[in-house]
Amino acid sequence: MKSGQALRRKKPAHRYEEIEGWLRDIVLSGKPGELIPSEVDIADKFDVSRMTARQAVLNLMREGLVDRKRGAGTFIADAPLHRREGTLFSFTEDMRRRGMVPTSKLISATVEKGQPIELKSLKLNSGSKVVVIKRIRFADGTPLSLERVVLIPEAAAVLTADLETGSLHEALRAINLSPHIASSWITARVANSKEAKELKLPANIPLLVEKRVIDDEKGNPIEFTETAYAANRYVVDMRLGLLSTAAEPFKAAPMAPAKTPN
Repeated sequence: MKSGQALRRKKPAHRYEEIEGWLRDIVLSGKPGELIPSEVDIADKFDVSRMTARQAVLNLMREGLVDRKRGAGTFIADAPLHRREGTLFSFTEDMRRRGMVPTSKLISATVEKGQPIELKSLKLNSGSKVVVIKRIRFADGTPLSLERVVLIPEAAAVLTADLETGSLHEALRAINLSPHIASSWITARVANSKEAKELKLPANIPLLVEKRVIDDEKGNPIEFTETAYAANRYVVDMRLGLLSTAAEPFKAAPMAPAKTPN
């Protein structure tokens, strides 16, 4: 670049990128909960179609910068919720301690034949029946996750509990099945169209998928859960430490992918 030549911002290749940059400035200078311009207003301002305006808004939604509420508009999003390691909370307990109102939309609650990974995780025989509860989980009215809970047959009494505004773990404790310790593993995948619709997200947005096995106080598994979180709304924090003396034996060990239950 010649001396004295002014630096210029690279011209966007597409109109929606120009709009996206303009919206990003609005979001970064605003506060969570503030309304951003509607797609109609954006289209008028930039003389583009609503489809082009929508593309820019959807890109910001995928980043978790804005959130849409049906009938109300698009708002600057709250920061994603962070879950700390070390303590087992149910979803209801976790949201309550944050000062948020947890609710659920119950999709189904049945007794049915368990899937192989569920039966293996719960140490049940092939062909065993299990309690299966499917829900969409909300915090302050915002959908955070899709949940499939699988319980041992002895937990069938929880099917009569309030599974939309109540706590499943409280219902389990009421029938002397107390969640005590959990083991979990986390993967990621892209939401399909149905999942995106249920979570009120754009298509093809990433999901954070946690599978968890919970044991009771005697070490017996009582619950297997798969929860798909909206990755732009929920974050799992981890803290790892390395002690040089403890790590020494592993330096020459071959590296292999972590194994998960089949």
